[in-house]
Amino acid sequence: MRKYAPALVLDVILVIVFAIIGRSSHDEALDLVGLAGTAWPFLGGLTIGWFLTAWLYRDKFDAYAAVPTGLILWVSALVGGMLLRALTGQGTATAFIIVATLSLGVVLVGWRVIAQVVIRRRITTQ
Repeated sequence: MRKYAPALVLDVILVIVFAIIGRSSHDEALDLVGLAGTAWPFLGGLTIGWFLTAWLYRDKFDAYAAVPTGLILWVSALVGGMLLRALTGQGTATAFIIVATLSLGVVLVGWRVIAQVVIRRRITTQ
């Protein structure tokens, strides 16, 4: 599992960056409590996604794969995050759901696509 730690850490960082950007775009304070309140639902969904992906693909788990790993993490972070926000009385406006869908998709799947391209190029140039 140690070899997947960088992917997990990067996912967590990117979800936190998503929360920071969201808070600053609404002129909300970037204090630790406010940031944690915004980020935790999505981090919870991301955590569920990591466990789900590792369990479903335990024999062929690849934390760096855009498909299926990135897609499952994206959906888990989004759906889990929105459900947790709704359960705790936080906003789930349609516009926010759209922005979160696009943003989380870009960051959680996007870096994996870039990594796969870089890895393929390195393999073909050797």
